[in-house]
Amino acid sequence: MDAWLLVLVGLVGLALSAVGGWPLTTAVLQLASRSTDAGHGPSGDTSVEGDPTGPDATDDAGAAPDVTSEEGLRGGTWIGILERLAITGSLLAGYPAGIAFVIAIKGLGRYPELRENPSTSERFVIGTFASMLWAVAVGAAMRAVMGA
Repeated sequence: MDAWLLVLVGLVGLALSAVGGWPLTTAVLQLASRSTDAGHGPSGDTSVEGDPTGPDATDDAGAAPDVTSEEGLRGGTWIGILERLAITGSLLAGYPAGIAFVIAIKGLGRYPELRENPSTSERFVIGTFASMLWAVAVGAAMRAVMGA
């Protein structure tokens, strides 16, 4: 494959990873919040439109934060996008160990907030897993397209 085509495929993969992970993670978190073990039952959406913890707010994975937390996790949209870019980029570069760095940085960076708001930690984990799985899937697919 030509070098310019490899670069194009890589850029498409990075864009797809960053942008495509947001709606997927949002959907996964909405499904999780409707679970009977989510604390408020299948129809218990307590968010209010326009509320900072409502449907327009986002968490680390680029999805809606826990509606029971007062403030949610700040900067979550950007952290989620950067997380997906770093994971997909690591795979495209042939350095899957880079994923461990992303997980460590994110976990250590969010630890103080998660410790203060334990109810947010479950959504953090679910959102992070959904976001990372998307980024890994895109990275693996792009590596296959590149023939690496």
